[in-house]
Amino acid sequence: MFMLRKKIKPIEGYLFRDLNGIIFDVKGLIHPPDRLIAFPRFLPDSSGNRVHEGTKYRKIYALSTRFEFLERNYPQYMVYDSIFDEKLSEVPLEDIENYYSPLERLQELRHSGKLNGLEIIALEFFENLKTCADISWNKMGISGSLLVKLHNPNSDIDSVIYGTANCRNVYEALKSMTQDPKSNVKAYTKEDLQKLFTFRVKDTRMHFHDFVRTESRKVLQGRFKNRDYFVRFVKDWSEVQEKYGEILYKNVGYAKIRAVVEDDSEAIFTPCSYKVKNVDFLKGVRFPLEEIASFRGRFCEQAQTDEKVIAQGKVERVIDNTRDHEYFRLLLGNRPADYMAMA
Repeated sequence: MFMLRKKIKPIEGYLFRDLNGIIFDVKGLIHPPDRLIAFPRFLPDSSGNRVHEGTKYRKIYALSTRFEFLERNYPQYMVYDSIFDEKLSEVPLEDIENYYSPLERLQELRHSGKLNGLEIIALEFFENLKTCADISWNKMGISGSLLVKLHNPNSDIDSVIYGTANCRNVYEALKSMTQDPKSNVKAYTKEDLQKLFTFRVKDTRMHFHDFVRTESRKVLQGRFKNRDYFVRFVKDWSEVQEKYGEILYKNVGYAKIRAVVEDDSEAIFTPCSYKVKNVDFLKGVRFPLEEIASFRGRFCEQAQTDEKVIAQGKVERVIDNTRDHEYFRLLLGNRPADYMAMA
């Protein structure tokens, strides 16, 4: 299903199945030439409650659980990557059996005469985005469980938009729709946020008050016809200038900071980043930080320009050999203790 041409290298939003039957999420935009950085998402399991092509699967959520699974069962996938100075889940291309394209899956829904309940609602959601944002169908896709037909009636609508201009158009469209009382696109209620907090807090620890302040104003997530949705914004292939190995990321410690967001223009994308100024170090190592960044969608829209934030995460020295430039950043998402909230 959705076999990709070999010359196309998947990025954020794509999934693949390895030779062991494990289905992985592709993470980020930059990958080694012979491997893909990816995390296991669906595992073959005879007691699983989801079925794909005759095989039962179960879903795993927390990042720590995914890493523990690989360390225990497939340690060959857990490798130290000297470019990112970190142990990552990297799957050799030769171990990949099938690729799943979000773009092709959405096209399948559009031209299928047989859709189930969630597929019908998901397609209607995309039709709403298409009409309001006026973007091309071939820059929109379905990710997550719907992509690999492992969804159930309560699954989310995981959406992905490719291309900077397309993403910004869809972002404004979502903002407009959530403000329209006649629209089926709704922002999360406090009750919805309580459920989301219960799910997220195991993997990203925050106080509920901080969580609500941040999440209640996010545009990328909400409800459509009583189904949760999340829209992931990803740069297009042609917009990814960095090549693997041109920029080095060196771990120099861990820190908690207070800062002012200077520029939030990259906050809606995955990966996301925030330029910061007036940085005060509250704990840990001290370096002249220029930005806060994350590869995880949950840290998108976390703060806006001119807001004061408190954040905690890994400090990296970024060495850009293409520009003979280096700087320091705070990276969020590797530990449950990593967070970012309004100060």
